[in-house]
Amino acid sequence: MTDARVFDDRACVLGEGPLWHPGRRQLFWFDILGRKLLSRDASGPLDWDWDYPVSAAAWVDADTLMVAGADALWRFDIATGARSRIVALEADIPANRSNDGRADPLGGFWIGTMALDATPGAGAIYRYFRGELRKLYKDITIPNSICFSPEGDTAYFADTAKGAIWKQHIDRAGWPSGRAEIFVDFSHVGLAPDGAVCDADGNVWVAQWGGWRVACHGPDGRFRAALACGAGQATCPAFGGPDMNQMFITSAGDGLTGSAAHHVGAGQTFVADMPVKGLAEHRVIL
Repeated sequence: MTDARVFDDRACVLGEGPLWHPGRRQLFWFDILGRKLLSRDASGPLDWDWDYPVSAAAWVDADTLMVAGADALWRFDIATGARSRIVALEADIPANRSNDGRADPLGGFWIGTMALDATPGAGAIYRYFRGELRKLYKDITIPNSICFSPEGDTAYFADTAKGAIWKQHIDRAGWPSGRAEIFVDFSHVGLAPDGAVCDADGNVWVAQWGGWRVACHGPDGRFRAALACGAGQATCPAFGGPDMNQMFITSAGDGLTGSAAHHVGAGQTFVADMPVKGLAEHRVIL
């Protein structure tokens, strides 16, 4: 495993939500505060402007994404840019926006919300499944690290403000069963868990905001390895590539101080060749 290299040098204010579309073999990601969906294909860089923050996605079919926006989940046509509302998401709370999200093994979609100013406890985590949007957790400040074990029986999620990742058993229909337990607590070492993804062996790879890296923790929660990237504020990893052995990492430039040279990679998107394989992202069922 070598350090990550630049995949796309466009500097996002708050890069997030990388999604490798397994059918298209194409990466999509977001600049939440820049209000853009970004991608690359053989023709070069692509982007789509939105009129409010968008943060996460799942694939519906070869031509369609589900996109999480500030107040709704949207059906998005990749070729035309056309969009239609699927369901409202905290539309009655204009001070909130969506954040981290990922499709689960049953075709549901977990999505977190938070206050635009990160007011403590103002957010939540929801699951959309076959037309129903249900709140799973409340009093969340910055929801992150949403990912799922290869066996499909465990979900992970974090509150970055609390410095902790939880693990949650999920039942055969994909709903939480029992109480969530602490998976890794970073609060005592001052690390901030951001987005995360599981590999095919069940390890959890978590971007560490302010840590210049993505850290790997085994299914037992123990630290195993780290992947360095060229941005201090790494935000979220995703597995992809033709053989699912590449890791893409988004990053952010928001809130940085100091010399521009010190933060030259801030907001760029990175890629690394990995010694482990990831899992294809699950299809969301509308």
